Amino acid sequence: MQTYPNDTVQDQHAAVKEKPKSPFQLALRRFLKNKLAVTGVIVLLLVILAAVFAPLLTQYDPERGDLLAVDSPPGNGHLLGTDSSGRDNWARLLYGGRVSLIVGFSAMLFTLSIGVVTGAISGYYGGKVDSFIMRMADLFLALPFLVLALTIIALLDNVTIGVFVTIIAITTWPTLTRLIRGAFLSIREEEFITGAKALGASDLRIICKHFLPNAVGPIIVNATLMMATMIIVESGMSFIGMGIPQPTPTWGNMLSEAQNLRVLRDQPEVWLPPGLGILVTVLAINFIGDGLRDAFDPKSNRR
Repeated sequence: MQTYPNDTVQDQHAAVKEKPKSPFQLALRRFLKNKLAVTGVIVLLLVILAAVFAPLLTQYDPERGDLLAVDSPPGNGHLLGTDSSGRDNWARLLYGGRVSLIVGFSAMLFTLSIGVVTGAISGYYGGKVDSFIMRMADLFLALPFLVLALTIIALLDNVTIGVFVTIIAITTWPTLTRLIRGAFLSIREEEFITGAKALGASDLRIICKHFLPNAVGPIIVNATLMMATMIIVESGMSFIGMGIPQPTPTWGNMLSEAQNLRVLRDQPEVWLPPGLGILVTVLAINFIGDGLRDAFDPKSNRR
């Protein structure tokens, strides 16, 4: 069979030439090469699946106790025994994970919404608007977060999940606002922004079309790490009795059982599983956040 040099050269060029990858595809490839990040995704998915399918994994009501089975050891149908109110610890662990994840995700999403809006307005418009928003952020940052949150909770009669999420969001938004503002300030004077303004694009279109896509990397990374922080905050406040009240199960108020020295010493099945749940979930989310940071970093050495 006769071959032609030109055809061979074209085939070689076609084999060498690759379709250019989008920034998202490059970021995804770098993320998948990070073994810790991929492990974090798998672990977090397992935790989420266990929380979502909790009714299939236990037959007990996590909020209803059995006075005849108070402080029962593992066995007799109770995988992790029961607590001081006769409630099944395994059921509370599963349903508590559901509440903790909902609080962490919802608080992160609410805080992200406030931070992106205020940071975008501050960084885009500058001037008096920027000064006002930054002074408000300074005011919230000057107040200790825990003291401010506990004060608000103490003034309320009933703390529901929605109220708790709102309290966390309105006391933690300044940090993200400053981050978004800094990202906007760094690209506000770029030529493509000036060109968009010259073409008559509206402020909303410029913010959504040009600013936010250039800041999406830091936003996603910080949102991920923020979720881990929110879970720790909820657990800590529930542990001291200022978070989600009983009988609603959360990992934090399950750990409050460990304040009893007898339980701490003789019943590790009561407090150790929720403690490990918090540890494993937060580590998984942090691994994902680190992987996303490397993936979206244009200077990353990962290819």
